[in-house]
Amino acid sequence: MGTAAAAPKRTLVFTYGTLKRGFSNHPLLQELASSGDASFVGAAVTAWRLPLVCGPYRVPFLLNLPGEGDRVAGELYAVTARGLARLDELEGVSRAHYERLPVAVDLAEGGGARVDGAVAYFAHRDYAAELWRRSGGKGYPEYSHAVADGYVRRKDRPQGQTFLEQIRSFVSSQS
Repeated sequence: MGTAAAAPKRTLVFTYGTLKRGFSNHPLLQELASSGDASFVGAAVTAWRLPLVCGPYRVPFLLNLPGEGDRVAGELYAVTARGLARLDELEGVSRAHYERLPVAVDLAEGGGARVDGAVAYFAHRDYAAELWRRSGGKGYPEYSHAVADGYVRRKDRPQGQTFLEQIRSFVSSQS
């Protein structure tokens, strides 16, 4: 057996919003699973408190402001480099929508084992603090269907405004 037979390196990705099972962007993970580029590891919760808020169109954002908010529930996936590239594209990493950063999570099963080395897509630092202020310093422990109520898919949002413009007008509006 040569080294070519070794399983490709996978990145653990913590999903907390629309990529979760039963939510609008989960079909991408199903597609990646069918091509062998993603596999479900288990339910997980952030090891530390982090704010989870909704932005324009009830889009969920995890904010890199440790100690604020709640420990956030989500799902952990093991993703290949090819899968990660697809997720980066969805999350607008190159367009400064979200940034992929390390996150410590605890698995829900098996006594809550700590998982280090996972990543999550956080709101970009350029507007994260403004989102927290706009949310009145209140977040959610989970992006549930009740929290997501009113979510508008990207294709159904008004055209002619970039996502960053939509975020800017959201944070400058009154709640």
